[in-house]
Amino acid sequence: MASLYHQQDSNIAKTWVLMILFLMVVISIGYFFSFYYQSPSILYFAVVFSLLMNIGSYWFSDKIVLRISRARPVTRAEAPDYWNTVENLSITAGLPMPKIYIIDDPAPNAFATGRNKEHAAVAATTGLLNMMDKTELEGVIAHELSHIGNKDILLSTVVVVLVGLVTLLSDFFLRMSFWGGNRGNNREGNAGAILAIIGIVLAILTPIIATLIQLAISRRRESLADADGALLTRYPEGLASALEKIAGYKRPMLHANNATAHLYISNPFGPDNKKVSAIARLFMTHPPLADRIAALRDSEVK
Repeated sequence: MASLYHQQDSNIAKTWVLMILFLMVVISIGYFFSFYYQSPSILYFAVVFSLLMNIGSYWFSDKIVLRISRARPVTRAEAPDYWNTVENLSITAGLPMPKIYIIDDPAPNAFATGRNKEHAAVAATTGLLNMMDKTELEGVIAHELSHIGNKDILLSTVVVVLVGLVTLLSDFFLRMSFWGGNRGNNREGNAGAILAIIGIVLAILTPIIATLIQLAISRRRESLADADGALLTRYPEGLASALEKIAGYKRPMLHANNATAHLYISNPFGPDNKKVSAIARLFMTHPPLADRIAALRDSEVK
């Protein structure tokens, strides 16, 4: 298994690669728009808008996520077991104490957010805190702290922002194609029609491909966080048992949201305990809980 430091470096590298890749996609789409509509301002707007979105989302992503999730800050007096568990495991992991939040929801779930370990937050539902015993809660919190330590949160935030941006640009192009893309002129002729078709195909496929990348990264990081969380507590059965209880709760969260679904330890729309086909797995934000539980129980923490 790769070391914690290797995973951190890997996530930083992936973040930069994804940022460069998506910026290239944005610039390419913007260039196509500007060429087709003979308006350089479209390219300028796309580049400036993408940069502003990246910067703004980097600094305010945690606040946005917590607000969307309806999380509220909690004190040690209000939830001493929860607070002490986060504090003790943060010390063990060598991480700064993250801010602690509670989501008033009977569904057992939790997530971590923030741009780095110095500006991180952990949120757990009331259902999770009421349902888990001490070792199970430690397993869940260790999993979330592993996301912070591995710098998964930065990677997932960048992916979400850039996927959303490309989707917006693609939607913009489709609308422009329907409302103003058929004007053409003598210079464009058949070439203009071909470019329009290519642009529409690109606009349709780009969000799909970007979303598949997002989901694949999300699934892999959940498995890695399970393994690192087990190493942190030295007790894989705690997290395995917690995931079993989460799998046994059939109802979705009260305010499940597609934008933040991949951040949670389990799918907030409800666990899928059925056998999943290879194609269906491509569209899952999380590995099947049964697979994660089996991997934890088959592992040996040395």
